[in-house]
Amino acid sequence: MKLCVNRICSILLATFYAIWFAPIAQAYSFDMIVPDVRQPAALSGGSACPVRAHQLSSTGSIAVRWSTALNSNPVTILTQNQTASGRLTEIEQGIAQSLAVWSGVSGTTLVPATFAPLSRTATQTACGPDGVNSICFDQADMAFTPGVLAFTRVITTDRLGVQVGSSAVSTQLGQILDADIYFNPSDSNTAYATPLALAANPKAYDLESLLTHELGHFLGFSHSAVWSAIMFPFAPTPGTFSGMRPTAQQPDAPLGDDDRTGLRVLYPDPVDAVHQGSIRGRIFPANPIALPASPPGVTGVFGAQVVAVDAATGAVAGATFGGWSCVSPGPAQFDGTYEIDALAVGHSYTVYAETLNGVVDPSQITNAINSLCRNVMTDPGWPPLQGCVVPAANISFTARTRPGP
Repeated sequence: MKLCVNRICSILLATFYAIWFAPIAQAYSFDMIVPDVRQPAALSGGSACPVRAHQLSSTGSIAVRWSTALNSNPVTILTQNQTASGRLTEIEQGIAQSLAVWSGVSGTTLVPATFAPLSRTATQTACGPDGVNSICFDQADMAFTPGVLAFTRVITTDRLGVQVGSSAVSTQLGQILDADIYFNPSDSNTAYATPLALAANPKAYDLESLLTHELGHFLGFSHSAVWSAIMFPFAPTPGTFSGMRPTAQQPDAPLGDDDRTGLRVLYPDPVDAVHQGSIRGRIFPANPIALPASPPGVTGVFGAQVVAVDAATGAVAGATFGGWSCVSPGPAQFDGTYEIDALAVGHSYTVYAETLNGVVDPSQITNAINSLCRNVMTDPGWPPLQGCVVPAANISFTARTRPGP
């Protein structure tokens, strides 16, 4: 995914080595992948329904290391403590706090114990397809085109038994086997400051905000078109940070409600009785002739953002990119279906649909929509009955709601 100035990004590898089959488009904005049905059903599940990219979420299942190699020409990571050991300690505190943001959300299986103890490596080029999740501050990469601040490269599995590196072997479809976060080390006009150093460096980007965003990609999120979400694709302006700083009382403070709701969908806690609400429906044109003639099978509006607003608070409780459903053995059907899950019960919500033709456009969520289909043109030997073509996102409609039965 190519990104412009001041955007934070995620890159999903084009070659996926890649059990649940979502019957409805419950994806919010997650990286999606279609299992490789050319493989035996024991490896692929036998269905071409898209699945969500995700980390395993058992105790100690997510290991993260970071490279202590820091660029000195130019200096891109700014800290308050200027001693060699103090700089590393300050940066590591920021990394740990960013991880705690995501593990501090209630109603998920992503808890602090899910992460193994944070480790260090002195290797400059620690990021790569080795099956080890790494954070790198001084590693050059071709993805650093002008204006790219940071990106996350993810390897997701489309079948069971795939190995990346010496130990990462897939046991679930959609499992993330390697996720590496890169910060641009070579732009003399760009620097990142720890929370302690930001006030003294107002032209620097807040390291914690950018890292928290990239960790969302690390966990399986694509971008969100909700302005208050940490997964909004634009970085906060230099000298500022996203949302509120985390505290011991509220470690997930930087997140928006849309981020929290999405995390509850991606890593659901079966004993959570609070966030069991669900809203589903379809978006379809008043005039069916308005639907695109190609590809065939498009019977509803695809690519709209559907938003649920809590009627009591006015806050966006959750949003999803709607327009498709899938029933095993697939493929996805572009029938305008949407579903917003993991909403708090006992609340009233206002729901509306909008096009992605404003600040956020479809190009910024390609991992959530363009990866819903595979076919004989993209994958030789793909079974024709389980192939499909993703239509272009509809960005030219106006919407009104119609009462249900």
